[in-house]
Amino acid sequence: MSDLVVIAYPDEHRAAEVMLAINRMSSENLVDLEDACYVTKGPEGKVRLHQSKDLTAAGALSGGLWGMLIGLFFLAPVFGLAVGAATGALTGKASDYGIDDAFMKRLAEQMKPGSSAIFTLTRKVTADKVIPELAKYGGTVLRTSLSKDAEEKLEAALQQGQKAA
Repeated sequence: MSDLVVIAYPDEHRAAEVMLAINRMSSENLVDLEDACYVTKGPEGKVRLHQSKDLTAAGALSGGLWGMLIGLFFLAPVFGLAVGAATGALTGKASDYGIDDAFMKRLAEQMKPGSSAIFTLTRKVTADKVIPELAKYGGTVLRTSLSKDAEEKLEAALQQGQKAA
């Protein structure tokens, strides 16, 4: 079962920094991410979602490959590549998995202008190494599906990080 954690930051760029740290920890196998996204709310109040994975590009690449292979069968690989890439890009853009975009936008509407938040859906976390790293950035827990004890530990670490910064 995956755990959802949403942490808000008073700075518009802080969530992007945290996303880089989480991606680094993911490559070190400290975090097993199912999905991650950060949201920014500009000074004018405009909300933007920044997905960690570009499904449109992945769909175009996959569709292009399959289209070219099918096109080879009909002796039209370039046409198959073009049609497959376009179809794959549309499918990738329309698909969504992991954290619901509508949920992220609803929660982001409640944020103050000029702030940001990070949304993570994790399968497994090496908490004793990840929490101290996240604490460096401070932040406030907005939502979580963690146990009460784990949530309290995370909130305490984030509060310590804010005091140190």
